Amino acid sequence: SYKKLYSYKHVINGFAAHVSPEQAETLRRAPGVKSVNKDWKVRRLTTHTPEFLGLPTDVWPTGGGFDRAGEDIVIGFVDSGIYPHHPSFASHHRLPYGPLPHYRGKCEEDPHTKKSFCNRKIVGAQHFAEAAKAAGAFNPNIDYASPMDGDGHGSHTAAIAAGNNGIPLRMHGYEFGKASGMAPRARIAVYKALYRLFGGFVADVVAAIDQAVHDGVDILSLSVGPNSPPTTTKTTFLNPFDATLLGAVKAGVFVAQAAGNGGPFPKTLVSYSPWITTVAAAIDDRRYKNHLTLGNGKMLAGMGLSPSTRPHRLYTLVSANDVLLDSSVSKYNPSDCQRPEVLNKKLVEGKILLCGYSFNFVVGTASIKKVVETAKHLGAAGFVLVVENVSPGTKFDPVP
Repeated sequence: SYKKLYSYKHVINGFAAHVSPEQAETLRRAPGVKSVNKDWKVRRLTTHTPEFLGLPTDVWPTGGGFDRAGEDIVIGFVDSGIYPHHPSFASHHRLPYGPLPHYRGKCEEDPHTKKSFCNRKIVGAQHFAEAAKAAGAFNPNIDYASPMDGDGHGSHTAAIAAGNNGIPLRMHGYEFGKASGMAPRARIAVYKALYRLFGGFVADVVAAIDQAVHDGVDILSLSVGPNSPPTTTKTTFLNPFDATLLGAVKAGVFVAQAAGNGGPFPKTLVSYSPWITTVAAAIDDRRYKNHLTLGNGKMLAGMGLSPSTRPHRLYTLVSANDVLLDSSVSKYNPSDCQRPEVLNKKLVEGKILLCGYSFNFVVGTASIKKVVETAKHLGAAGFVLVVENVSPGTKFDPVP
């Protein structure tokens, strides 16, 4: 027995089915069958960007300003879905959207609220999970059997490309500026094929792309790629996924795929198609400026998203190395503040904890998230991560 999952009929001629190895081999030998490929898993690849690219002064004015940038363009996102209630995706009441006669996608309803995922900004919302279900990976309680975003990645990419302009960025009651998508007037069409815990399967992704092209999207945004180069073909781009992208391009769709960081060797990619645009973030000018004011009034420049401490109040600085519970913990590196159990809570509570940025952060055995957890566990008023001898080009992304 077998189970047919999808029929691909718009940009590639084929189908996806759940079959045994013996059945797959029989299909491979059948007349008229070009190729048979075993499904493989894929994964997700991830405010100031408009200014950095010069959009407000150079690009947006040529199209009527940000109020018109992306007008009547539909961007299809094959990703982890969308959170439709975010203000970046709200309908524009001051300047209402017009009709889109060239787009014919559909909108699924939330199975719980029975409300549509669409508005005048989000014009399409569908999800694809037949391959994930056949593999036994899909859990509707975690992954949502709907276009609802299960981990934020899809909402993140949609907001970057087509989020509304001038959306305040607020966190813990503080505002950190305003955000905008690259084409703030573009419409969004959601094709969910990626999921939080397991990523996704090519069969679902191909089905999403096939449907998106049929629906009439103008652009396809793909922040998705394989875990490794495919093993079923000698040439990386002669596989169902990249052949589908070729069909999309031939249909007049502009396809952009993330380069990813998971190529087989240094300086290699997991985006193989020579017929699409591969996008990589090589440089940016993002800086999260913050500072530490000492008791003598001297200010030390640094980076961080944390709001200020209470005004006109000084806090004692304590080094992690000076508040050890046991001096025999040399087998650990207490200065990187990864283990709260080796530090004296009584000496840290209510103070600012000084931690050191060690090589452990580089290799992944230490994390800033763990420093945050340590500071909270010990009751610290805050923490400062001290970095010495920073190499040129080193970049640190702070956590709030």
